[in-house]
Amino acid sequence: MGLFKRNPFGHILFIKKWLIRVFGALTHRRYRGFNELHIEGSEIIRALPDRNVLFISNHQTYFADVVAMFHVFNASLKGREDNIKNVLYLWNPKLNIYYVAAKETMQAGLLPRILSYVGAITVERTWRAGGKDVAEHEKKEVNPNDTENIKIALADGWVITFPQGTTKSFKPVRKGTAHIIKQHKPIVVPIVIDGFRRSFDRKGLRLKKKGILQSFIIKEPLQIDYENETIDEIVEKIEYAIEQHPSFLKVIPTEEIDEMKELDRQRQWNY
Repeated sequence: MGLFKRNPFGHILFIKKWLIRVFGALTHRRYRGFNELHIEGSEIIRALPDRNVLFISNHQTYFADVVAMFHVFNASLKGREDNIKNVLYLWNPKLNIYYVAAKETMQAGLLPRILSYVGAITVERTWRAGGKDVAEHEKKEVNPNDTENIKIALADGWVITFPQGTTKSFKPVRKGTAHIIKQHKPIVVPIVIDGFRRSFDRKGLRLKKKGILQSFIIKEPLQIDYENETIDEIVEKIEYAIEQHPSFLKVIPTEEIDEMKELDRQRQWNY
């Protein structure tokens, strides 16, 4: 790889590689040490093509979710079986991984700007501003450059997106993701995460609690009829795949909550 070789967005791959190495080494113990990341489905990652893959996931923090994905994807590609043992898997990381992120989030400080260089495709959210939902008449038009950048990223490699566009659970899946799927026909791989909200602060930068068992479940690619399925049908399929459909809502019994707390206490004691 040439020293100044760039990706389609102009980022120097040598710099990107070192950013992934450094931030990966700094964050590794957040998922294997202070907390433990339970992974399922690493064999699915190894079976994927190098390009035109779209990962869809529920969202719990701004940055910790994406960082975990960089760890899991690279560990899986280096032969790790549902684990991220030995961070040397990041010495030669996959460099064509991108993630969709809100422009306002990635411009809020020096660290987000640095993390943006790792692979952010920044988009202007039409339905939120300043962390709040906007009224229907105040929504912005979709920026065509945003969708074009996602197209470029899919043509170059893998793209991670959080189709709800927020870290709040059971919010509606945005139709923009379904439009991207119909238009570009990527392989769509669902991921369901949990435990990140309890482990980290909302931004995913500060470790909030130790001894939490985080889960990272990679599911088989969705079966999608790109030509005949409607946008609403694809949206519903996404909601079920990332376990954010309203039917997943339930009242958790007090006994189950107490049992979860006791498990967390035991894990913390073990660490």
